[in-house]
This record gives sequence, C-alpha cells and structure tokens, in this order.
Amino acid sequence: MTARLDQVIHPTHRLKICAMLDAGTPVEMSVIKDAVDLSASALSKQVAALVDAGYVAQERSSVDSRRIWLTLTKEGKRAYRGHVEALRAIVGT
Repeated sequence: MTARLDQVIHPTHRLKICAMLDAGTPVEMSVIKDAVDLSASALSKQVAALVDAGYVAQERSSVDSRRIWLTLTKEGKRAYRGHVEALRAIVGT
C-alpha cells in the first residue's frame, strides 16, 4: 500500500462512504444514506464516482431491486487505506 492522497476518495462524503465499507461487510445503500446524511440522488452521484473508479462494487437485492448493497473492491481498499495513511502523515499521527 502506498500512502497517497486519492482525488476520488478525498471529498468528505466519499471518504465517509469508504470508511463505512472498509469493515469488509456489504452495507445497504440506505444505511449509508442515513449515516452520511445525503439525499438519495446526491448519494447516488457519490457512489457512481466510486464505482466508476473501480473502488466500490454494488449489487442489487434479488428480492427487492430497490435495495442495493455496496462493498469496497480490493483496489478500493488499497486506495482508501493509502489515503488514510497520507492523511495521518499530514497530521503527524
């Protein structure tokens, strides 16, 4: 893992989304929506940027297509953890 700031992850809402997903278990999009306090459309836009970068994978529920589960990809974990390390280096912890 290389410690470097990542421009895709850097915006606050995307950083919060990645932090929630870093635990490794899929998280339902509605849970993230409530936690980061975004409208559905604003969250969708932030998630799309992460998906387009290859950092987040999404899977729709087979029972209810409105339910979407998100996970960090391997590349997403690497980028997120490198971003956090770069932030720690900046603040000296």
